[in-house]
Amino acid sequence: MTTVVARPAVLPQSGHPLGSPWPASARAGAHGDLLVGGVGLAEAADRFGTPLYVLDEQEVRTRARAYRTALPEAEVLYAAKAFLCSAMADWVGEESLGLDVCSAGELRLAVAAGFPAHRILLHGNAKSPEELRLALRLRVGRIVIDSLAEIPRLAALTVARSPQAVLVRVVPEVAAGHHPAVRTGVGGQKFGFPVRGGDAAEAVRRVLEQPGLRPAGLHCHLGSQITEVEPYLTAVDRLVDLLAEVHDRHGVELPELDLGGGHGVRYRPGEPELDLADFARRVPDRLAEACGRHGLAVPRLLVEPGRAVAAPAGVAVYRVLTVKHGSDGRVFAAVDGGMSDNPRPALYGSKYAVRLVGRATDAAPHPVDVVGRHCEAGDVLVPGALLPADLRPGDLLAVPAAGAYQLSMASGYNLVGRPAVAAVDRGRARLLIRRETVEDFRTREVGR
Repeated sequence: MTTVVARPAVLPQSGHPLGSPWPASARAGAHGDLLVGGVGLAEAADRFGTPLYVLDEQEVRTRARAYRTALPEAEVLYAAKAFLCSAMADWVGEESLGLDVCSAGELRLAVAAGFPAHRILLHGNAKSPEELRLALRLRVGRIVIDSLAEIPRLAALTVARSPQAVLVRVVPEVAAGHHPAVRTGVGGQKFGFPVRGGDAAEAVRRVLEQPGLRPAGLHCHLGSQITEVEPYLTAVDRLVDLLAEVHDRHGVELPELDLGGGHGVRYRPGEPELDLADFARRVPDRLAEACGRHGLAVPRLLVEPGRAVAAPAGVAVYRVLTVKHGSDGRVFAAVDGGMSDNPRPALYGSKYAVRLVGRATDAAPHPVDVVGRHCEAGDVLVPGALLPADLRPGDLLAVPAAGAYQLSMASGYNLVGRPAVAAVDRGRARLLIRRETVEDFRTREVGR
């Protein structure tokens, strides 16, 4: 893999004529179509079928580049759990980002794609012995310690002459994120070591006792879809207090501080998103100030954006199968996808925008519940969407901000195969991931 750093860097764009949730390349096309990366979505749907996920390669690259430009002294790692495939690994790697993975599957895919293992960080609250052995064999750059049991387990696999760099995951008691299920910076959940009560300090002490482990720093992750900088500033203060405690007790200054990711994006016009420029200005300043108060050297900052890189680059395209008009005036448009390819509305009540593509119409907008095809009453993708009153079976609907936590969380519910993924770039489309078929399910069966 060749690292590319010569392209001009710009901050992510928002607010273009079609609305901020769409990729910056989105443009109105002929006959009501929508072009993304110079490719018509209706054309892509006809070529690859639906449901279809379209990824704008340049949007991914632009957003990755923006992080490197905004935070030139920090290390930026793309959070693979948002969405990972070989092409995505190539794109972020070529834009000089590292990779944050949380399973052997993500690690194996990345390395098989040619991503350098020394630029990979492995975390997770329940890493198996096999995953730890794999990470050591591949020589990943860092492993995040998430439990006391993991410390001796990992140390037993290492040798003192070649210690493994580790970060200790800390819970700074900062509540942030769009839903309780993703607020991981507070106590009472499965991740990390709370600062309060001394658990985090004890974990650092035990790591320091292991000659096969090299304590590189502290790690935290506050949550997901965070749109304000203030929670990160509070986390910096609390983590630097812990760095100072470690220095006072053990005479060691840990050289790295990882604030994780969770940077929020717009899913609908007018919604807030994290201001990267504001984050890049205020967080390093607060880190320097906090370290100055304690007389500490400023550790290197690490950040792990995933959604902020991938989500705005993706568009999901569905075909309408039925339109049902109820006696109460409600209208349901059922599409050929649903909670199997996007579980976020059912899990978190997530809200999306949606628009008709591939057909021009002068019909007035009318509230429509865009629902999925699955046998669940909760399989509702976009309730109350304003769509043309003449919406009919065969129409195509496009949903923006679909590049993160949809495909990566997709399931085989009702044995409906996961969708195909196509990349678009400067007027050309290519298939990245083929559609999952019934034969794929059958080949997993080994007996009856």
